[in-house]
Amino acid sequence: MAAAQAHLRQVSRRRRDRNPDSERMMDELLPANGTRIAADEDADSALEVPLSESLASLRSSIFAYQEENGRTYHAMSAGKYFMPNDEKEIERLDLQHHVMTLTIGGRHCLCPKNDGAARVLDLGTGTGIWAIEYADAHPEAEVIGVDLSPGQPTFVPPNCSFEIDDLEKEWTWSKTFDFIFCRMTTGSFADNFNIVENAFNQLQPGGYFEAQDIGHLRCDDGTLSETSDLLRWMTLIQEGLEKLGRSTTAAEERKSTMEAVGFEGVVETVYKWPTNHWPRDKKYKDLGKWSLINTDYALEAAALAPLTRGLGWSREEVLALVARARKALRDTTVHAYWPVYVVYGCKPVSLSDPTAVSPLTSPSAEG
Repeated sequence: MAAAQAHLRQVSRRRRDRNPDSERMMDELLPANGTRIAADEDADSALEVPLSESLASLRSSIFAYQEENGRTYHAMSAGKYFMPNDEKEIERLDLQHHVMTLTIGGRHCLCPKNDGAARVLDLGTGTGIWAIEYADAHPEAEVIGVDLSPGQPTFVPPNCSFEIDDLEKEWTWSKTFDFIFCRMTTGSFADNFNIVENAFNQLQPGGYFEAQDIGHLRCDDGTLSETSDLLRWMTLIQEGLEKLGRSTTAAEERKSTMEAVGFEGVVETVYKWPTNHWPRDKKYKDLGKWSLINTDYALEAAALAPLTRGLGWSREEVLALVARARKALRDTTVHAYWPVYVVYGCKPVSLSDPTAVSPLTSPSAEG
């Protein structure tokens, strides 16, 4: 775990330089799609887990974060988003970015826009790390990240900017984009169809939309009991979010939603994040260690708002549930995993767009 501890120290300092691990990025993991991960029967259940000026015109009220149950939350459209925006969550988001980058073999995305774009929109940008890294890799691209919270760094590439806005309100960008991206937005929106439809309308013909998201806890060999405290933690969060009018099925429904909206050539790839280091295969075992740390950070953060706001629980009741879920998370006799969906599609080129900005519609567009 020395490498994990070193990386967490980097994350906590919120470094934005190139990740040292990127030069040794693991090969792309095989998609889940029916593939069962072999368990390591000798795995140690007692694994030690370390815990540890946006736009000048923004109104000061946007920075007046809401304090609740010992965590802080966004001020714009207060109460809409269930995850906190404090330093603990900023650390977790940057760590989660690292885990996702490992998962897809060091790429920014799976669609052709990994090789470049002209105008890029990152929905729910969070700490802005994906937008910053994409802008660094593609200086020819104009990259805009949008979020409810101004949690992005001040020093960013000249071709990268951030906006604070509510994506469930009217989209007001005057120009279209040739690439729209989002990651881990399950539970963020009341109407996922509307978000995908807005993305479709904001794209120019030939542009791509890609969503990377996490699904519901699964197990292929029956070792995840229906009475599991980790499963109960997830189920109660779903119930709380649904009480609050938030959808929790975005990941599983994304492909069909994109097809219904009108995207063509929709591709869905499903990966597996083991809950801990239970797999036998080294790639999955290493990924499981990172996944465990990410989930450990998320246990309290993801549960507090849905259960207190939606289900009427006290903070103490939530923390007791979290403690039980944390213990269950470390059990290597349970071979559970989080399915991670990467779905992308193209807006038909037959549609005309008077606001097009001559994007790179494919990697071959550059001579």
